[in-house]
Amino acid sequence: MLAGWALAASSGLWPPQLLPPPWAVAESLWTMGADGRLGSAIWASLKRLLSGYCLSVAIGVPIGLGIARFRVLSRLIKPVVVSLQALPSICWLPLAVLWFGLSESAIIFMVVMGSVLSVAISTEDGVQSIQPQLLQVAGTLGIRGLRFVAGVLIPGAMPGIVTGLKLGWSFAWRALMAGELLYASGGLGQLLAAGRQALDPAQVIAVMGAIITVGVLMDRALFRTLEHGVRRRWGLQLST
Repeated sequence: MLAGWALAASSGLWPPQLLPPPWAVAESLWTMGADGRLGSAIWASLKRLLSGYCLSVAIGVPIGLGIARFRVLSRLIKPVVVSLQALPSICWLPLAVLWFGLSESAIIFMVVMGSVLSVAISTEDGVQSIQPQLLQVAGTLGIRGLRFVAGVLIPGAMPGIVTGLKLGWSFAWRALMAGELLYASGGLGQLLAAGRQALDPAQVIAVMGAIITVGVLMDRALFRTLEHGVRRRWGLQLST
């Protein structure tokens, strides 16, 4: 891929202002890293992402548990959750700006709406996949209330919950980048927009590479490890 990119950039079919060569992108990435812009942007984006993502988990998991356990909530809330899940997260931006203005709260709202629904749906699927015998035994032993939720329901649904957490993180990351492209003080999205405004495609491609790298590292270092551990613990994957 790099060789093909280098050949295409050197062929003269496209000017460097449209298709910079790989070494120009690498130089831009090195420059942004050396002057601190890249590190500051990554840190600013991760702080926003963590705030919105934690809110998504705190809201989405209880919603998923409620939909799975209470028929009235399943009938009233699940159709709304499923319908809104089909709405791209960028569509929430105009409403976020109207409600919160051009502020950090608007970006965090987009992150929450981009991920909370997938967390809720995956949690509900996880509860539905619990073996009925496990729930029957818990009822026979008189396990009720918070003890049932914390000791039976959440552990039993943990594979589905972890899948929801992983999907929610991915959707939150995309929603954050979409919001930062339009407005944000600092962050990778703003750095990407700055490259576009400066007509610097090397910076644009370099920031895109940084966004991909951060997303892949978070997935492999955290969620893939967590998912494999849970699946092995619940007997859904052989230990290697």
